[in-house]
Amino acid sequence: MSVTRFIFDHAADGTPVEGVTLTSPAGVSATLIAHGARLVRLLAPDRAGTLSDVVLGFDRLSDYLESSAYFGATCGRYGNRIGGAAFTLDGVRHDLSVNEPPNHLHGGADGFDRRLWAMAVEEAENAVTFTLRSPDGDQGYPGELLAQTCYRLTADGTLDIRMTATTDAPTMVNLVHHSYWNLAGHAAGDVRDHRLTVLGGAITPVDDGLIPTGARLSVDGTPFDLRDGPLLADALDALGGTVGGGTVGGGTTGFDHNWCLDGGTEDVRLVARLDHPPTGRRLELLSDQPGLQVYTGGYLSAAIIGKNDQPYRPFAGIALETQRFPNSPNIGDFPSARLEPGRRYEHRMELRVTAGA
Repeated sequence: MSVTRFIFDHAADGTPVEGVTLTSPAGVSATLIAHGARLVRLLAPDRAGTLSDVVLGFDRLSDYLESSAYFGATCGRYGNRIGGAAFTLDGVRHDLSVNEPPNHLHGGADGFDRRLWAMAVEEAENAVTFTLRSPDGDQGYPGELLAQTCYRLTADGTLDIRMTATTDAPTMVNLVHHSYWNLAGHAAGDVRDHRLTVLGGAITPVDDGLIPTGARLSVDGTPFDLRDGPLLADALDALGGTVGGGTVGGGTTGFDHNWCLDGGTEDVRLVARLDHPPTGRRLELLSDQPGLQVYTGGYLSAAIIGKNDQPYRPFAGIALETQRFPNSPNIGDFPSARLEPGRRYEHRMELRVTAGA
């Protein structure tokens, strides 16, 4: 295993943006940068041993700053949406940054994805930890928050992500990792030839603004039943004009919904699997969170020019975001996102890319 540090780019004021590449004996390598505590490249072999970069992203910092796609970023304080860009905590209303009117998305207009985090490399662990201090009132949130995202690449090529936070006053926290995956390679086109398995028996249906209504809808007999690993082309076509308990975009924008995951949250468990039969690559996602946002990239467009000048058209990649449920601060029976002083927020993901025969 090896760790290589480098300068990815420079901010407008000349500040260097550091990066690090972690390499494993399994042939997998992960490249992270301090801007947004972000995964910018993941090289993985296919069944023939050929390496491909399987996450979407950019080659330059300026492109990340201009993009609203959150490629590879740590999103916070609250990943996903909060309806009406406000919540009430202990009788006090907190108005948040409105960046998807009238709602709040991924921490606001100046969310954690847009910040330069401090970077500390741990060579003995083949790991890097990014740290960010968010002041009281940041984007409307109460309390000073100390957030950390640690990426560790294991000998078998598993990327272990641990997001943690502490606060000095009651607040809401939901840190989310936002990589887009294409197991054929980031420049291969769309993901309709992948198979997706999600181990969740219900979704949280949404309104026209993609805000959960507060209900939970069984996936039985709906296009949201992904438990048997359907081909994404078939799943997206089945979505078609169905409503399925909430807005689904009529098949043109695909999935952008939260699944209520099976199993407990005391430790990580398998929650999703993405397969690309032509290359043999498989991504297994394990997490300790109650929800999973599946976003099939329907709002991407050819105007987004990614790495190696590759246009990222709709469905060029799929984001699998483990999380607390969207709008949990406003829905009492959703899993709580509240964090108290003296307690520690923890969110763990394991991303394991392998290649079959």
